[in-house]
Formats: sequence, structure tokens, C-alpha cells
Amino acid sequence: MSGTELLAKADRLRGQRTPFVLATVVRAEKPTSAKAGDRAIVLPDGTIEGFVGGVCAESTVRVEGLRLLGGDAPDRGDSTLLRITPADESGAVTTTQTELEGLLVVANPCLSGGTLDIFLEAVRPAALLHIHGEAPIAHALASVAAAAGYEVVQATDPEHPLAPDTHALVVASHGRDEERVLTDALKAGIPYVGLVASRRRGSAIVDSLEVPDDLRGRVKTPAGLDIGAHTALEVAVSIVAELISSRPAPVAATARRQLPVLSPNTVLSSTAMPSTVAPAAAATGPVEAIDPVCHMTVAAVPSSLHLEHEGVTYYFCAPGCRKAFAADPARYLS
Repeated sequence: MSGTELLAKADRLRGQRTPFVLATVVRAEKPTSAKAGDRAIVLPDGTIEGFVGGVCAESTVRVEGLRLLGGDAPDRGDSTLLRITPADESGAVTTTQTELEGLLVVANPCLSGGTLDIFLEAVRPAALLHIHGEAPIAHALASVAAAAGYEVVQATDPEHPLAPDTHALVVASHGRDEERVLTDALKAGIPYVGLVASRRRGSAIVDSLEVPDDLRGRVKTPAGLDIGAHTALEVAVSIVAELISSRPAPVAATARRQLPVLSPNTVLSSTAMPSTVAPAAAATGPVEAIDPVCHMTVAAVPSSLHLEHEGVTYYFCAPGCRKAFAADPARYLS
């Protein structure tokens, strides 16, 4: 895939609201096969498209990209500069390398030589706000939310579909199709559901909804924080403030699940070491495993090299490690 094709793919992913990590080689020290300017995309399932080096470098880019994409590295925000370098004889990087501020340095014992500096940038879709109605507050809310970084869909048709990743729905239609739209949003599990109405009328609308009490209690009405708002613009500001305050916190680093190296006598259930792994950017954090040969951390996803042995799936950083394990599993599991 050429650089132009890769960037076109990135644009399509943005349009489809698919999160990804863009990895760009910014420095390459021989004898690495990559060169400055090479790029790749890391998808939520661990698939890598493009080129940022051989399989060993790709394995490190995959696991660090998924950590970044899954919110598993909150100290790094949405980007990081990754240095992949060969390990010294002890299997570690040098003190000078680890003390360079702003770098995430990973020693890769399988790397054939040279060092790669790769900029990783997580690209996530903006939170999606669905506004039902065309009242002045609806229009003001669309403007304020867009300025705050939300992607806004405004509709008046109650049959307008709700996108699966909608973060919030606000009804501001002055009585038109309120019950139907609110019910659909609650049943769809949209995190924030708000109704613009007076406290009295809003309570009556919520009480009339034919949904379980736990869902009915999720409707925010009057929508927005109580800031003494009077104008349409002020109400819109109060709603956006409430949306911001209701955003979920990033996944903590402790949420990452790591699959251990196992001894041959270990009895493991299929749920503890799945042979089929769910997308690594799930809310529980990326699923990771330890390569039993070189002991590198790798992403435990279907796109990683893996091998099943006695009902357990093992993951590897490179073909050489998988081949060595397949030839003599007992050597690495004792």
C-alpha cells in the first residue's frame, strides 16, 4: 500500500467513524528495513495496514498502538513517540536511551539491528450528538456542541436512525414525537438522553414512557446543568456542560488484561485464555500475552502470530519464536 493509498484509507476510516492509530516512522537507523516517512494504520482488531518495519517491529507497534487506542496509557494522551531498539546482552536498553524525555523506549530482543523512532497518533471519532427538533434551542445546541468538538446530527424525522455509537440524544422539538424518540434512545442504550422541557412537562413526558423504571430514570429533564440559563444559547451551553461532565473516564492502565506464560501442567479454562480474542480496544483494555520464547509482550489478537498447543493459544512476536516453540514446546513451558 502506497503512502497516498494509506492516507486515503485513513480518510475513509474517519468518515466511517472507525478509530485507528496512524504510525509514522520519523527516524530509522540501519540496518532496519523501514525508512523515515513509512506509515501504517493499526485498526482496533490489531490488523496493521502499511509498513513500519519487519514483523518484529510490527509486533511492538501493534501492542503499543492498541494500548494507545484503548485508552490504556492515559499519561500519553492521544500520541506518543515510540523507540524500538535492540536489547543489549542483558535484554535491556541502555540508561541513556531510557532517560530521553518524551520517548517510550521498547527493547525488542528479536530485532535484527538498528533503531526505529515511530510516532503513534490515535485518531478517534468525535463524540456524536443526535438532536431531535428544530426549536431555537436545538439550533443553538447544534452550534455550541460543534464548537465544543462534538459531531452533530440534527433531525426532525422520528424515524431518522440513531448511529450505534451515538454518545448523546437531546430532544428539543416542543412536543413533537418526544415519547417515541426518547423511547428509541433509551432502548438503544445511548449513554445520555435529555429532554428540553419545563420541569413539570418533562416529568409528565417521562412518566408516560412505556419503558422499565430504570430506563425512565435515565432521562435528563430539564436537560442541562442548572446555571440559571434563560436564553436559547444559555440553555445550549448548560446542556453541553452536562454532556462534558457525563463523559466516561479513560480506561485505567490497570484495566489491561495480560495472559501469562503457562507451565505444561496448568489447567486453563477457555474463558481465561481464549483462542478467539475480542477486539483489543474494548472497554476492558487491550488483551496482551507474553511470547513464551523471547518473553516480549504481544497483543493477543487474531492478527498476531499464534499457535494452539494442548488447547491453549500462545502468541508470538515473530515467526522465529513461533517456529522454535512449535519444535519443542516443553522447553519453553517448563
